[in-house]
Amino acid sequence: MKLKQVCAGIDIGGTNCHIGICSIEGTVLASTVMPTAMFPDAKAFAKAASQWLKETAMRERLEIVTAGIGAPNGNYYTGNIEYAPNLEWKGIVPLAEEFKSASGIDEAVITNDANAAAIGEQYYGGAKGLDNFAVITLGTGVGGGFIVNGKMFYGADGMAGEFGHMTVVNEGRLCGCGRKGCVEAYASASGLIRTAQELLEKPEAENSALKKINPAQLTCPDIFEAARYGDDTACAAIDQTAIYLAEALVNMTALLSPSHIFLYGGLARAGDVLMVPLKYHFKQRMLKHHRGRIELGVSLLPENAAIIGAAALGWSEFGKHEFVED
Repeated sequence: MKLKQVCAGIDIGGTNCHIGICSIEGTVLASTVMPTAMFPDAKAFAKAASQWLKETAMRERLEIVTAGIGAPNGNYYTGNIEYAPNLEWKGIVPLAEEFKSASGIDEAVITNDANAAAIGEQYYGGAKGLDNFAVITLGTGVGGGFIVNGKMFYGADGMAGEFGHMTVVNEGRLCGCGRKGCVEAYASASGLIRTAQELLEKPEAENSALKKINPAQLTCPDIFEAARYGDDTACAAIDQTAIYLAEALVNMTALLSPSHIFLYGGLARAGDVLMVPLKYHFKQRMLKHHRGRIELGVSLLPENAAIIGAAALGWSEFGKHEFVED
């Protein structure tokens, strides 16, 4: 009996690594989550991920023919993770080679995690049929993947699209990349939490519901939940975050003029509590000739989009199939 051919999709995040097996149609057939902190280096991660993939494929009678990996600062050209600020694996990390060696899957490719999300959106999400769009990832870090004239934009060295490291505040907060004032320092999950913590220190926040929470244990869901109930401090923290993000989005649109921008990740799933102020500030700041021409919304990929995006990268890179159309 011929085994069903599938693709391994791997998403490496600052907090968790999502590993899955994906069909040609973009369906995740099996998946698991491993905390990134479990692995002291890429070799240990590659070994654990490969073991899970092999055991799962054997049990489910599947043949893994290719693999796609999305990772912070993943370089499509070299196969390396290069100086990722949100990972403990420092310097230049040859992840693609480590994975190929551990898994025996020769057709494995890596790119920035936001690039993988954009490829997934292009083939399986809301960007079907679009030639110029952006995917902005909002999680532990902030990233960007840009499709220009139908193709992924990698730049000269494979490292284009570092949206999260555009400067929005001159000499602002220190970012994990070592620079100051980056988008990531303000519009990531940790950036939102830090903004809320700063606002909670002010006298006018004395009656905020967030005051009942230990500042060190404050989470983004806490802030969003308080905002939904009209908490002024929570709403102010989200509004400030929306302003910083809108500034960066407007600068990006001035350069690339995408037709659509898709937001992906934990913050994007907050819904209207973030999207309403973000759309307002985005519209107020954009160039007049862009108004009404750029659609800003949330990714239409399902919850396991990270795996789907990484698998889409693998499928597309090695030409295993023509993507299934609706």
